[in-house]
Amino acid sequence: MQTRTPPILTPPETPGSSSGLQLHSPTTRSRPYHFSTLCATVENPGAKDQYGSSSVPIYQTATFKGVGGEYDYSRSGNPTRSHLEHHLAKISSARHAFAVSSGMAALDVVTRLLKAGDEVIAGDDLYGGTNRLLSYLKTHQDVTVHHVDTTQPETLHPLLKRGKTAMVLLESPTNPLLKIADLAAICADIRARAPEAIIVVDNTMMSPYLQRPLEHGADVVYDSGTKYLSGHHDLMAGNIAFVINAVGNALTPFDSFLLLRGTKTLAIRMERQQASALVVARYLSGLGFLVHYPGLEQHPGYEVHKRLATGPGAVLSFTTGDKEMSERIVGAARLWGISVSFGAVNSLISMPCVMSHASIDPAVRAARGLPEDLIRLCVGIEDPSDLLDDLELALLQAGAIKPLSSGLSAGQTHVRTNPTYNPHAHGVAINKAIEKLADRMGNQSVEDRGRDWVVSAPGKVILFGEHAVVHGVTAIAASVDLRCYAASSGREDGKVQLNLPDLGFSHTWDIETELPWEALQKDGHLHTAKVLDKSLVDAITTKAIPPATGVDERYKVATVAFLYVYMNLAADGYRPSMTFTARSTLPVGAGLGSSAALSTCIASTLLLTHGRVLVPSDTQDNLSATTDMVNGWAFLAEKVLHGNPSGVDNAVSVHGGAIAFTRTDSGPKMVPIHGFKSIRFLLVNTKVPRDTKSLVAGVGLKKQEEPELVNGILSQIQQISDDAFAALSADPPLPRPELLSILRRSIEENHGHLVTLGVSHQKLERIREVVDKFGGADGLQTKLTGAGGGGCAVTLVPDGFDEGKLRTLVKELEMEGFEAYETSVGGGGYGVMIPIYSGSSSASMLGEKEASLEVVSSSSELARWSDAGAGRWIFS
Repeated sequence: MQTRTPPILTPPETPGSSSGLQLHSPTTRSRPYHFSTLCATVENPGAKDQYGSSSVPIYQTATFKGVGGEYDYSRSGNPTRSHLEHHLAKISSARHAFAVSSGMAALDVVTRLLKAGDEVIAGDDLYGGTNRLLSYLKTHQDVTVHHVDTTQPETLHPLLKRGKTAMVLLESPTNPLLKIADLAAICADIRARAPEAIIVVDNTMMSPYLQRPLEHGADVVYDSGTKYLSGHHDLMAGNIAFVINAVGNALTPFDSFLLLRGTKTLAIRMERQQASALVVARYLSGLGFLVHYPGLEQHPGYEVHKRLATGPGAVLSFTTGDKEMSERIVGAARLWGISVSFGAVNSLISMPCVMSHASIDPAVRAARGLPEDLIRLCVGIEDPSDLLDDLELALLQAGAIKPLSSGLSAGQTHVRTNPTYNPHAHGVAINKAIEKLADRMGNQSVEDRGRDWVVSAPGKVILFGEHAVVHGVTAIAASVDLRCYAASSGREDGKVQLNLPDLGFSHTWDIETELPWEALQKDGHLHTAKVLDKSLVDAITTKAIPPATGVDERYKVATVAFLYVYMNLAADGYRPSMTFTARSTLPVGAGLGSSAALSTCIASTLLLTHGRVLVPSDTQDNLSATTDMVNGWAFLAEKVLHGNPSGVDNAVSVHGGAIAFTRTDSGPKMVPIHGFKSIRFLLVNTKVPRDTKSLVAGVGLKKQEEPELVNGILSQIQQISDDAFAALSADPPLPRPELLSILRRSIEENHGHLVTLGVSHQKLERIREVVDKFGGADGLQTKLTGAGGGGCAVTLVPDGFDEGKLRTLVKELEMEGFEAYETSVGGGGYGVMIPIYSGSSSASMLGEKEASLEVVSSSSELARWSDAGAGRWIFS
């Protein structure tokens, strides 16, 4: 849809003054100014600044001297706010405007006109805060509230009653389903049927630039000034375009100044934002998603909106068909910030049913047709190509789309993972069982058994809850951008080969004669992580582990883990000949989850090889089952490696992102967290090997010997994890300084408890001393991570920390024999490389990639290897 040029407006007349900009004489402009000019021109003829300031001054005062002057107390009036209110009235086609402390404060002022016994008619798709206020009025003030579908004006007719209907509250477009109400038709109906009713319109989604409901017959229009009017999310404000007395919640002088400044750029911001929003909407619609956006011609309210407004706005929403998939998409986004608001220059993504509209009862949401899987996008002023790239990557990582197969339409590179679903075929019920079967057959079959695979899995960093997590305390963990990579290729000689170049180990077994199949339980392939077959572990250890000299001793447990998973999955009789090679950019034994990353690579590769799971680009139902199965087998491999692992390492490695993890008797409880991705950390490897089994066992023994002390520590660590989770999951987000302050304090306290448990090391304490010397006063805070006893330390790097100081710190740490590097956290989980080409060419390319993995000689080369050639990564 092409946006129409905004109409030429004449500014409203200011009481007690001339008509401002609309003067007609041979020496003055006779044609009214355009809207963008009115936005940029703050002109109040009745309140000239005595010094001729080109920008409205901030009158930061509570009282004014003198008697009988225009201003006496800023609650009642303030020159800065008066300029703002005149300006807002001008661009809203209103006679007067009042600026208050928030959009909800504006609605509160308006609803104070209601009295007991009054009836209110409102839409059925409302902002969550509006719904809360109406529910309060209904419960506590005896006001009757009717919710109707305002897209059909006739639905209001039976409820419009003279003498009873006191107010009609409208939104158009609605939030978050972008429904369109014919404001002009509804206002005319109300005037005819209940003329005394006050017509109120929330215009926040449009702003005065795109729609001015007063011109269509509304009595009151209010906006959340926090959104488009301000445009920067740096103030809370509300605007009421109506004649009403202030009630003490007026906007402060400083916030009035910020809002006035924001309105000057409203026109250019909205044009850029809605142009990009249309690009995003068309992209999603082209992929087959059901998109709610009045700028698309297939939108049911397209023609009505085009008649009432001058553009479609910059908010859109779409559904995926699965709530968990939607959660994955939101969690995978990076450029799109996760937030409940909209209207700022930066783009935002959210799930209304779990964020802005979570306060509405789920049953009410369902009755009103608000889908639980709905994703809302609020488009900012970033380059649209960057927004599309980030959104596409999030869709890929979530498994919502997949690379396009050859032979389909030119110019399109991806398709939805479920092409049989037609979101526009309303009323057509698709048999889910047939749909899933068709999709599975179209994506993977028995023919995939034995094919070549390239996979990867991330390491992790535990910020809070190490050791305590084994005893049921919540741990906060996140994936890091260091990964383990694995590649497999088929063979035809009846052998299986394991290559672990990082440990200096390679060995080949004859599948039938050199593996202890007699120790395998017949139903072994049915088990995942619940029961470890100790007899099979012992049989592999004694009969299949070859002696090796000059190699890292850890090859033994790694080999047992690989063969244990391989043999259990082969219990159904299919025993594939293959070569498996694994390499890692993660330092082995440093507490960064290298063994969990290896376990995830083993589990995902072997499950794919046996045809037991689908690749991450399948439908969400299958993807969820896939990740659960990979996580189960990865945990089983971790049990072989570590005896009694908590499960948090492999959970992060499989699922990615950041989680709050609690180990319970009924299984692990994982709650995703989205607050880590913009926080910097410095990881420092002591290069001191540590024995996780012994350290975990040591804490368990200490608990037996000193239960009161250890249980007290565990309770305090639980509180630290709870505080960190609350801070990182706060809605709305905490101010940045407050968040970092909580994290710094939690890091310090958590490390102290781990020292008391006896799992620190002199090298870890030395790292803390060096970090404190170079940056402790500037906010750097350090603790051990993982099992302790050596391994790694993690340091929180605050915003704005001097880069020169950071480089000096890294150099000092390296001079003392440590290895330091920055990291980002919260990225994707395990990934599978999908061939760019189909058929034999893709098999050849993946086979070549597997062969090249063994000869990569450094971490930097390994990172380049992962991005080169053969295909594109799809992450869970």
